[in-house]
Order: sequence, then structure tokens, then C-alpha cells
Amino acid sequence: MFKAIIESEKLKETIEAVSSIVDEAKLNLTPDGLTIRAVDPANVAMVSLTMKSSAFEEFTATDGELGVDLNRLSDILSMAEKAETVELELDEESHKLVIRMSGLTYKIALLDPASIRKEPKIPQLELPASIILSGSDMKRAVKAAEKVSDHISMGVEGETFYLEAEGDSDRMRLDMLKDQLIGMKSGDAHSLFSLDYLSDMVKSAGKANEVTLELGRDFPVKINFKIAGGSGDVNYLLAPRIESD
Repeated sequence: MFKAIIESEKLKETIEAVSSIVDEAKLNLTPDGLTIRAVDPANVAMVSLTMKSSAFEEFTATDGELGVDLNRLSDILSMAEKAETVELELDEESHKLVIRMSGLTYKIALLDPASIRKEPKIPQLELPASIILSGSDMKRAVKAAEKVSDHISMGVEGETFYLEAEGDSDRMRLDMLKDQLIGMKSGDAHSLFSLDYLSDMVKSAGKANEVTLELGRDFPVKINFKIAGGSGDVNYLLAPRIESD
């Protein structure tokens, strides 16, 4: 059993946060909310999302899982007005997801959860450096880096967090001092990452008031931020690129 009513913008940002990594996913349902865990086909990026039942205006569910084509769902949700609510309901007889909004009713086929790639085990990493900055600052840095390269370095030097990109002939660097950040824990950190993945991640993370980055030396970066007015939590994990000498 599954039935929920939620503001369209909350649902859109939830789908966007996951669809930046994968095209299809399993929604794990409990009476307390839903969770999604997925890894991209190249095993470079992971996403873990939790939505509490409090994110919804109404939420009723029994333990279960739904396989969803995220691109299809996102396409349908584009018909929803910004201020309206969307009703979701599982039609157990046809095993389809019913979506209702402003007089429109869609019934979309669900995927067999067994056909969707197995959920990853999220590694427990204790990384030495932690940076908290606004989503807009992170989005700006990624956009700036895209002008010169397809990868970006992030690290910490003393009390400074830096982002740096270098192409064949051009270079970009952004330094943010500790007092320019929302929070910072200094540590030994420097890693290189693909901008293809980061650019997709900041589509969602860039809207957050606060984004937490955890970094190490040649380790994955952990990116965490809240959605749905604080009732949703998104965690990305992005593997580093190995720098050649």
C-alpha cells in the first residue's frame, strides 16, 4: 500500500537529486517515509536519499519497494504547477503508479525492482576535512571551472578551502577563507574530480542553503545537503580521478 500527497516542488527536487546519478531507482517504502540508494553504471558516483513522512502533506505506506523510471516520472511532473500538490497512489491490481494533479491523472508502469541495479553499500569514510558553504557558492565554482576544464581539484591549505581547474592553456582557482565559509574543519585534503558528475550534482545541491563537503587526499568527496524544507536528506559520494604525474 502506498498513497501520498506532496507539494510538486518538493517532489521535483527529490527526483532531480537522484536522477542526476541514475535513470531508474528503487523506492524503499516504510510507514516513516522512503529511501533511495543507487550507484551510477560506471561505479563513480553514489546517491543516498531519505525522505521523512513529514515532507508530505499525507503519507501512508506499508513496507515495500517500487521500481521507478525517473526520467518518465520527471517528465510527467513537469506538467505540475509550482504551487500545487501532487497525489501519488499505488494501484496494486495493475501495479501502476497513479499520479494526480490539477485535474490530470496519469497511470505509469512501474519497473520490476529485481531488474534495477543492486543497491550499493555506502562505505563509511572518516575524512579529515569538512567544509560547509552555500549551495550557490558551490554552483558558482563548478560553473567557473567548466569554462576551462573537464575536471576540478578541491582541497584545503591551512585555513583556506580552494577549488581549482586547469585546461590545456587556461586555469581557474577560487580561494575561500574560513571566515567566508559557513563552517570549516581543516585537514589534509586534495583530490581531483570529474566535472561531468559534479555539474549534475550541483543542479540539486546548488539550491540548498548549506552544503557540507568532506574531503581527504585522493579520497572520494562526500556531499550532503537538505531538501524538502529539511525533511529530506541527500548524500552523494563521488570517487576521485587519479592525477597523472
